[in-house]
Amino acid sequence: MRIHLCPFVICAFLLTAAHAADRRVIAPPEFAPAAGASAPAFSPGILVDGTLYVAGQIGQDLTTKEVPADFETEVKTCLDRIGIVLKAAGMGFQDAVSVQVYLTDMDLFGRMNAVYTTYFKDPRPARTTVGVTRLALANAHVEITVTAKK
Repeated sequence: MRIHLCPFVICAFLLTAAHAADRRVIAPPEFAPAAGASAPAFSPGILVDGTLYVAGQIGQDLTTKEVPADFETEVKTCLDRIGIVLKAAGMGFQDAVSVQVYLTDMDLFGRMNAVYTTYFKDPRPARTTVGVTRLALANAHVEITVTAKK
């Protein structure tokens, strides 16, 4: 009986090992921590079997670490960060299939959407927009996550 199970165990092991090998961290150099700074507790993106999962991005400038005072500029900066991760994975905004937007003030939806539609062209990805009390960075007003597939 064990002889019959052994090939199944080996097959399962090989499939699991092959599947694990398909997972790749996407960490563009622009996201590298400054000298002496600790590494972030997340990966900017994870690519698994051709699907890219982009971590939530805020509108914080990667160089200055400032969040722009102007909301539209904050959204643009947020989407530019997402674009960097997409590009590092060999993708673009046209490859996005799902987007989640988190806003600290739902009254900002129209302004966010005006910028958003300049990045995501038809056919646009599925999208969820949620109002939240606050984000991890207190002065951020928007955070966006993206799932993309080539």
